[in-house]
Amino acid sequence: MRIGNGYDVHRLVKGRDLILGGVKIEHDMGLDGHSDADVLVHAIMDAILGAAGMGDIGLHFPDDDDTYKNASSMMLLENVMEKLEKQNYKVVNIDATIIAQKPKLRPFIKAMEENVASVLHCDISYVNIKATTEEHLGFTGREEGISACCVCLIE
Repeated sequence: MRIGNGYDVHRLVKGRDLILGGVKIEHDMGLDGHSDADVLVHAIMDAILGAAGMGDIGLHFPDDDDTYKNASSMMLLENVMEKLEKQNYKVVNIDATIIAQKPKLRPFIKAMEENVASVLHCDISYVNIKATTEEHLGFTGREEGISACCVCLIE
């Protein structure tokens, strides 16, 4: 068994879709980034890659490569899963947290878990996603951005 952790953060801006866990969420702002800026999926990818000793998402999907401009993070996660399976690893557990003051994410959590479990070829019970605020403290509390962190266990 191997463990990895991941973290990502993106700034909130007008004129972008808010996508978390592959779910498009109605909000007046979205996350700014080279790809679709799905901080949750980015944290999950970094946790998986770290657990497998395969670097991080910047190594595999550099933000100066136009191939990944506006790319779906769920498609990038599929690519990470292919790399993991080539090394004969499988996901045992994902535990992730999204930190966002707004919008409230509880109604979208199950769909996010289903999306991630589907791409990781695992039972939904192996994927746990939570959301929290920072009680109006820091950049997430001021609604300047959203962050996510993840721990992953593979075998």
